[in-house]
Amino acid sequence: MGRYLKTGLIMLVVMTLVLGIVYPLVVYGLAQVLFPQQANGSLVIQNGQPVGSALIGQGFQDPRYFHGRPSAAGSDGYDASASAGSNLGPTNQKLIEGIAGNATAVREENGLSLGASVPADLVTASGSGLDPHISPTSAQLQVPRVAKVRNLPSEKVYSLVDQYTEAPQLGLLGEPRVNVLFLNLALDEMK
Repeated sequence: MGRYLKTGLIMLVVMTLVLGIVYPLVVYGLAQVLFPQQANGSLVIQNGQPVGSALIGQGFQDPRYFHGRPSAAGSDGYDASASAGSNLGPTNQKLIEGIAGNATAVREENGLSLGASVPADLVTASGSGLDPHISPTSAQLQVPRVAKVRNLPSEKVYSLVDQYTEAPQLGLLGEPRVNVLFLNLALDEMK
């Protein structure tokens, strides 16, 4: 019995060292060498200061900016430490009311008629609650508001949306999308 206990304790120590210390350090080192930008949070730096992450959505509420997807992450949304969807089912009254309220807000802030169609990604949260992208249709819907508030020609803002529209990965994975942070930073750079 003592021999088995000794062997078990030795295996516990060895496996703890290998899997708890050596393996994480090797993975961390490889990530820093092969993918340093992603391994360090894909931070977007402007004027020497981090302004966000290319991978995590932010809550832009100012009418001068394009707005991203609603967030269900955390009690106030956009909480990266509480990344999650709402987990509400399609027949849940709270979800139905939330989507209806979001659609009404999108229509009001963008000057749309009461029955106007609103893209789903402007009224529903993503699975993580932190999606940094919206569809090109959602961005184009917001162009008149942003252009008016910023006193810019709509054509110039539409062109900016086109410029920041990303194609599907490898030409076939996913849908075209627009990173809201990059688009808003480009807006701030416009004169």
